[in-house]
Amino acid sequence: MLSSELALAPRSQPHETRTALRVFFLTVGLLFAAVTVRALLDVIHTPLLRPVLALLLLWLALLLGSAFLPTGRPRWFSAYLGVQALLAIGLMLVSGGDYFAALLMILAMQAMRRFDPKQGARWVALFALLLILPMTRNYGLWQGLAYTLIYSAGSALFASYALTIQRAQAAHAANRDLLERLAETNRQLQHYAAQQEHAAATRQRAALARDLHDSVTQTIFSMTLTAQSALLLLDRQPEQVSGQLDRLHDLAQSALAAMRTLVTELRPPPLAGGLAAALRQHAAARAVTEGLAVELEITGDPQARLAPAEEQGLLRIVQEALNNIVKHAGVAEATVRLHLAEPFWLEISDRGQGFAPASAAPGLGLAGMGERAAEIGWRLEVDSAPGGGARIRVTRAETGGQP
Repeated sequence: MLSSELALAPRSQPHETRTALRVFFLTVGLLFAAVTVRALLDVIHTPLLRPVLALLLLWLALLLGSAFLPTGRPRWFSAYLGVQALLAIGLMLVSGGDYFAALLMILAMQAMRRFDPKQGARWVALFALLLILPMTRNYGLWQGLAYTLIYSAGSALFASYALTIQRAQAAHAANRDLLERLAETNRQLQHYAAQQEHAAATRQRAALARDLHDSVTQTIFSMTLTAQSALLLLDRQPEQVSGQLDRLHDLAQSALAAMRTLVTELRPPPLAGGLAAALRQHAAARAVTEGLAVELEITGDPQARLAPAEEQGLLRIVQEALNNIVKHAGVAEATVRLHLAEPFWLEISDRGQGFAPASAAPGLGLAGMGERAAEIGWRLEVDSAPGGGARIRVTRAETGGQP
């Protein structure tokens, strides 16, 4: 039995579990060997030798064969236990030896390993009841009951040991399953982290493309127009070329500053003086570089500060909206209104030629402004009509308040 069941045991079992199995089968082997040796000493020179040896060999054959009984059919194993128990009782009745009760200890361990604890305990109790007949017949009532209690206590002890081994095996199996699930979860998390890293890189590239469109591309466009104007004036009004070259120089400096900003913009520092101060500086720069007069209106709490990401996002939206006014509105005035109190909102408007939002050209950058607003948790609204000017408004998504 030791060799056959160990051969059936999974090779992937932990070392502690396989050691416990070896101890269990060693215990079974020693008990059977002790019973066999004791029986031979008693019947070696008697006519009982052959029947006792035959019953012991039959009992051993059934013991070794029990390793191959299907686990999904408990009735077969119950029948096995019943036959083995009757063989042990028969050996006690034939030979008169109480030591054959040790065979019931082996059966008690097998029952506890194969069945649940309650059913295993029932088999241990049944073995104790079966012992009463041969013990009282061989030793009398009281001495027989004493032997019955002793061997029944041994069966209960060995059954408890088998139950402990069974639970240890179940715990090891549960630990293996848990480790496998944890490993699979770790693989899934690594895959998800790689996907998130790829998505973050994609968002970063999109943000960089928007920044190039919002600042550098617009400035270079203005530089191109200024250079073309200087070429036209070179033959007609040479005295005005110097002014265009000065403007071209200012635009080049602005583009250079914007490129330097983009280098560190992947993690931009908070606006030093807040959004209101940054808007004032930007309005002044627009007046110098592009001649756009920006009227800035700040309402609410002048000391209020938004989150750094919100301030950066709103500043970029203002820059893009003013770029659109310079390129498409046909006017030199714009209004920027910032409300620094609940509900927070920002608005950029002009009285230019306007456009139809539903059919807006891609060059207006409305999608980029909408993405910026969504990234910081704000909502962007566009109100415009041909000939009626334009109004870009962003509000915090959770408030959506009105001025």
